[in-house]
Amino acid sequence: MTSPPSDARPYDRGRGGGEPEDPHALLDRARRLSAAGGHPAAGGAWERAATALRRAGGAITPADHADALDATALDCRGGARPAAETLFSHAAELHERSGQLGKALISRARALVAGPEPGVTVCAGLAELGERAAGLHAAGRATVAQTATVLLLRCRARADLLDTTPDPAAEAAALGGDLARLVAFALPHRADPAVLGPLSDSRALLGRVTAPDDPPSALAHLRAAVADHGASGRPWPPTEAELLLAGVLRATGARTEAATVLRTAVGSGEENTLLRAADRARLRLALARTLEGPETSDGLDPRGGDGGNGGDGLDRGHGRPRRPGGEEVVSLLTEAVRLSDRSGEDPRIGVLARLRLGSAHAARGRWQEAAAVLEQVLAGPARDGDEAARVRARAWLAFCALRLGEPERAARQYALAAAEARLRADSRHGAALSHRAAHALGTAGAPEKSARAYERAADLWRSVGDHGAAARSLRARARQVRTAWGAARAEVILEEALREAQRGLRGVPAPAERERLRAELVRIREELTDLVAPGADDDTGPGLWLPPDPYEVAGRYQVNVYGDVGGAGPPAATAPGTRVQGCV
Repeated sequence: MTSPPSDARPYDRGRGGGEPEDPHALLDRARRLSAAGGHPAAGGAWERAATALRRAGGAITPADHADALDATALDCRGGARPAAETLFSHAAELHERSGQLGKALISRARALVAGPEPGVTVCAGLAELGERAAGLHAAGRATVAQTATVLLLRCRARADLLDTTPDPAAEAAALGGDLARLVAFALPHRADPAVLGPLSDSRALLGRVTAPDDPPSALAHLRAAVADHGASGRPWPPTEAELLLAGVLRATGARTEAATVLRTAVGSGEENTLLRAADRARLRLALARTLEGPETSDGLDPRGGDGGNGGDGLDRGHGRPRRPGGEEVVSLLTEAVRLSDRSGEDPRIGVLARLRLGSAHAARGRWQEAAAVLEQVLAGPARDGDEAARVRARAWLAFCALRLGEPERAARQYALAAAEARLRADSRHGAALSHRAAHALGTAGAPEKSARAYERAADLWRSVGDHGAAARSLRARARQVRTAWGAARAEVILEEALREAQRGLRGVPAPAERERLRAELVRIREELTDLVAPGADDDTGPGLWLPPDPYEVAGRYQVNVYGDVGGAGPPAATAPGTRVQGCV
């Protein structure tokens, strides 16, 4: 039997403490677990059975060897993931040799999905396998469950590519129709427990695909998916469907129900040894996100401008960001960090957990605790795709440094975050972070450096066409210029700020922005009249900067680690470093 890669999850050695066990009993157990369709303990069961057979002088049959390879490949994650394609391909050959043509098609489909470059070519290969599966089923040589699984794997690959198509909405509608037909194909056979697995997964995928355009239908599909999973007798929790269900509930404003779904999932997961540590961490991340309340997509106060609270997102009575959720959020995130570290299969989960835990501590005024957690993010190895995480960590770390009375440290972190944002061609975030760096430099008593940083921020705001923000940066620059070089030079800067604000008004922006620009003009004229009277640096512009969560990209039909559909990254079931799912 082919051994699992070194990074695969350790095999379950059973309760025998190394004592020999009946090979036939072990073989029967392995077969039952494989028949369950992706049972997490199947790989270990096959290894134990094969070892016991060798000790007894026997050998595993080609058919059993194929099932063992499938189970081992399904358990490949993290660094072992690249081995899955080869294992599935070998399993397919053994299934064919044993006359198990339906199983062979599933293994070949999984090998395509596990390959390094999913795309149109993979979808074409899966379409061909789907046609072959339908033909075998018509001839009575493939079961309903086997046929449904092959068809579902093709639908999963298509769903992952929806946002790359010329007309994603039309393709999503077509895929939804195919999934509805797949559900109709499997539904009459739901009395067969083997069919309930792919039926549940088909409904979960249908819920994901329909969520952006028809949330009520998505909720119905996802609730049915969770129910079918329970009826199937599969002993592991339906984590993906639960996360998706909670995500759609959050998106539709039903946050209390979403929290109930996730609390139930967390509780049942505590009692279920088959739930992976990474999924336990994801459930806690999602529950913490639900309890904390929504954030805006760009990190700015949703009301724009100063948000009515001074522009930095702070509760002036407490000097810290206003974030709901209480101590339960901190507890959930602390446990998510621990579980992600224990799992080690997807480093992104640990980074997200630390970022959220750091911001949760900061939101409660625990600046030292927050800084310690955020430093761990920056101390970890830099991987491709981590840039946004590092920007967010530095922004929060700088915020904490300001609250700890360390403006020089804050300025360094804001400047580094701004530079990293600009490297990502993210001028808007770079401008906001440059503005904050300038503010920190002014607080540190370095007016020359602060003035230059405000000038950089103004240039960046101009590059993205935000004249109001550019005018605010220039007005703040004028205060620093007055301190460093006198009122005459400050007046020149204020006149430039005035022209910038007027330029914005001529652009006929939205009514709310026009009001902000008019207010800015009033402030600039007042300061011109007072010749930049001494006072605190006016920093009512970008405020506390919260870049978007990392690992999220624009994609209407994609799913992020929290289970949110739309504007997220690769779905967790197929993202690098995660387990290749049995059906989805």
